[in-house]
Amino acid sequence: GNQMCRHVINAQVAVRAPCCRRWFDCAECHAEEASHPITTQTLVAFACKKCRKCFRKDMALFEEADEFCPHCDNHFVIEAETPDTYYGDSDSSSDSSDYDDSDLSSDDDNAVP
Repeated sequence: GNQMCRHVINAQVAVRAPCCRRWFDCAECHAEEASHPITTQTLVAFACKKCRKCFRKDMALFEEADEFCPHCDNHFVIEAETPDTYYGDSDSSSDSSDYDDSDLSSDDDNAVP
């Protein structure tokens, strides 16, 4: 769908999984939503989140110029911001069990931010 990936917060493209031909923001999204392991191939279909157009890239021949959307020039190969880096929690010694998550319900994913 159009919702933001919660693994890679700054995802610039969606990738179509060759196994089920569904769009995912990252392999972790596929692992959570699909009941089968993702298959990989060298020719990958991307969808740019900026201009919404689709394009293919041959990952075996991937070069620096291929890091940009061919339609709008959006740079989509960028360092991934995960929730840890995005929220500044790079200190791995912090204990997440200190958080009170009793208010969080499992259907929070559908909430509009």
